[in-house]
Amino acid sequence: MITDPHDELRPDPSGPVLITGGYGTVGAEIARILGVDTPTLLTGRNPDRGEALAAEVGGEVRAWDLADPSPFRAGVRAVISSVNDPEDRVLVAAAAAGVPYVDITRWTGRLQRAVTVAALHRPAAPVLLSSAWMGGVSSLVAATLAEELGGAEQVEIAVRWDMAERAGADSVEFMDRLGVAFEVVDGGRRRLASPMTESRTVRIDGTPVRVARIDTPEQFTLPLTLGTTTAATRIGFSSPAATRALLALRGTGFFRWAGGERWAPARRALLHSPGDGGTARLRVDVTHRGRTRTATVTDPLGQHHLTAVGAVLGLRRVLGTDGSPAPRGVVFPEQHPDPARVAELLTAHGVGLAFDENDAVVTGHGRAGTRAAA
Repeated sequence: MITDPHDELRPDPSGPVLITGGYGTVGAEIARILGVDTPTLLTGRNPDRGEALAAEVGGEVRAWDLADPSPFRAGVRAVISSVNDPEDRVLVAAAAAGVPYVDITRWTGRLQRAVTVAALHRPAAPVLLSSAWMGGVSSLVAATLAEELGGAEQVEIAVRWDMAERAGADSVEFMDRLGVAFEVVDGGRRRLASPMTESRTVRIDGTPVRVARIDTPEQFTLPLTLGTTTAATRIGFSSPAATRALLALRGTGFFRWAGGERWAPARRALLHSPGDGGTARLRVDVTHRGRTRTATVTDPLGQHHLTAVGAVLGLRRVLGTDGSPAPRGVVFPEQHPDPARVAELLTAHGVGLAFDENDAVVTGHGRAGTRAAA
């Protein structure tokens, strides 16, 4: 365990945006979206792998291996953490220095710890913990619908994972959590839920998809920020056979007995794909006082691109360059001061966002019904 790496970041308003994991699947997409107009500093274990990307975006590449105790020093404008930070090195360095920070890589338990770590450092710059599904996009859309309805008693998020997705190892790290129960809020009460249970079939962009529960941070944050009394995120796959296989594996106890680092490659290989990419789709349903609003998010460039878009929107949020003043302290993506602008911000990056108040729903038994607004 690294206890005191002595990393030193300095706030430099004219400096680059530091992207940890900057030439990984999502990090590289973030760098490309920022482009040559935003100076970037890309870091990772093997900087040689990032040289071509750095040349493409006009950035710099340096080594920062978070498992190596050697200190890292740089003057930066902001930090986007797009790689796992198990010892909170990047978070601590940014918070201690007063550098705006965005994190898109944490599951719920690590996010809860990050809140404590950040609070203990009393950051002078904003700390945006944006690890909700796809870089916080799910939470941003939920906040948009909640503002329209005047509240959000219930939030249901359904994700369709495209099996052709160009997913990096960290992108499918949620596979490591499929054997671990997690806390949810259901009807105003906290209880434990098991991954890949409570399945149902919903229509996502017109296609029936069987989805089951998964541990994601928005199920923890939305009850705290929006006052949601039921928050549930479920995932399904573009291949029904893959969904059935994962549900079957879960039933055998595979994700319990195949836990730990030894089996991590096998677990992640179930979804890891170096392919050309698929289309990212998710559906968000928000209910308040009997009315339900539905939004469907579609990104033809894939989940890695949509996650990168969420990270870039987070960067604009902590820098106060999205039309609203930068926040203070520790915040979550759904605390955006102007959720009505979310659709504009997403579509500017080629992300489709469709709204519907009378949306057809497919029940768990496959019979179509209609959910109408009151």
